[in-house]
Amino acid sequence: MSPILKTEIKNIDHLGIVAGLIDEIGIVETINCKLGIDPREKITAGILVKAILINGLGFVSRPLYLFNQFFDDKGIKILLGEDVENDYLNDDKIGRVMDRLYKYGLNNLFIEIGLSVIKKFKIDTKYSHLDATSFHLHGEYKREENQEKESEITKERPIIITKGYSRDHRPDLKQCVLDLITSSDGDIPLLMRAGDGNEADKAVFGKILVEFKKQISFDSIMVCDSALYSQENLKLIENLKWISRVPMTIKKAQELVQSVEIEEINLEEIERRAALNLGGYKWKEEIVSYGGIQQTWLIVESPKRKESDLDKLDKKLKKEKDKVEKLLKELKRENFETPEQARYKLKGINRKLKVFEIKEVQLIESKSKDNKTIYKISGVGNEKPEEIEIQRKEAGRFILATNLVDDEKLEPSEILRNYKNQQSCERGFRFLKDPLFFADSFFVENPERIETMLFLMSLCLLVYNLGQRELRNSLKRIKIGIKNQLGKLTLSPTLRWVFQCFQGIHLLILNGVNQIINLTSERHFILNCLPSSCQKYYLLS
Repeated sequence: MSPILKTEIKNIDHLGIVAGLIDEIGIVETINCKLGIDPREKITAGILVKAILINGLGFVSRPLYLFNQFFDDKGIKILLGEDVENDYLNDDKIGRVMDRLYKYGLNNLFIEIGLSVIKKFKIDTKYSHLDATSFHLHGEYKREENQEKESEITKERPIIITKGYSRDHRPDLKQCVLDLITSSDGDIPLLMRAGDGNEADKAVFGKILVEFKKQISFDSIMVCDSALYSQENLKLIENLKWISRVPMTIKKAQELVQSVEIEEINLEEIERRAALNLGGYKWKEEIVSYGGIQQTWLIVESPKRKESDLDKLDKKLKKEKDKVEKLLKELKRENFETPEQARYKLKGINRKLKVFEIKEVQLIESKSKDNKTIYKISGVGNEKPEEIEIQRKEAGRFILATNLVDDEKLEPSEILRNYKNQQSCERGFRFLKDPLFFADSFFVENPERIETMLFLMSLCLLVYNLGQRELRNSLKRIKIGIKNQLGKLTLSPTLRWVFQCFQGIHLLILNGVNQIINLTSERHFILNCLPSSCQKYYLLS
């Protein structure tokens, strides 16, 4: 009689890669060290955070109150440890750990993890990028009415959940703000900070950079959009190195984009710029003093932006022409008591027009039905050639500024390329707002938990971007690509695509012996290109 076989099948899929990256970073050890380990607890805070990150990067849209269900069909013992049971991952335990994380200090903890990543993985920190986004929330959040806003960045009170400028185009909902600083090398998050829902970037960006500088041990050139560029912020960050976009509300900036002549470039320079992925861009440097700080201003002309701006100008001309024709008809029908009143009305109309003006053609005196003297005015609409020429010249132009001058002066191409890399933060925000992400819709009911959720989401982004960076660097080093969605070889795959490639990998437990099934040679190759900690979850080490 043959022995009875005891079999069990659990899914591993791409979660072994996620678990391996978390191990490689040392997140479990860092959190257990900072929060401490209670010998009475069945699962440590570090392991629970690891479980949350695996859940978050599982790309299965389930809120945390269904958290333990996520692991029902997963190889929990291989991913989290032999002693971990499903019922340890309950919402009470999650809530307690989230509260402990908040009490320790989310910003400091995130920076500590980020600094260890920089050191271990040799992340290039010459350039860092700061940006912000908003997350809309559902719920009452009445507490914000009793909280007082503070001007300092370092704060002990929770964030205020309230209405503000919504990047999600949901001004009807309350929100919170997430500030991120990322490296230009691999988009690795270096700092996360939760902010009030009505917080203005211009009011806090300078303070964020000053606080960040106090906590890091490396020198970095900070890249930011025009929200940083104000006299107050420039004074705050006078000891930091920065690149920023200059707002067109500054008179000097308006004058330069309207008047500067940018010289044509020769064929050799055209080819050089194309090789730097700056094909078509032209620029001119100016030394400017603003806010008492000497700076290099780079007036840049972008071909794609110019085409877009000129197209918008043509639409604007057509729209205003139609508006002028309508106004002329209305003006012709209107009666005025005096010539001055008629001309005052015409003057008021012209003040509201941008690229057209209505010139008086005729002022007619006549009698009304009740024999009162009335005046009618007629005009003709003309384009403003000078104004249109200015806007055509402005088309496609913007200004970048940096305080790196003299001996530290940067090449114009380096300034522009690194400002274009400001998409580093935007890519992170798109990732965090993806509908497949586990915290797409916040459910927690107090600001402290929301801040902690943002911390955990940012940790997910850190794990994901680090894994993508390491894979791409390995492929470039050995000069061998992997197939993308179209079946073509690429040296720059997204980690999400790799996750999809790992669907269908199972852990087979046969009479207590673990085996991995469906691990093809291609999947094996990918694992060899990732940090070694990823391989043990597929029983390769």
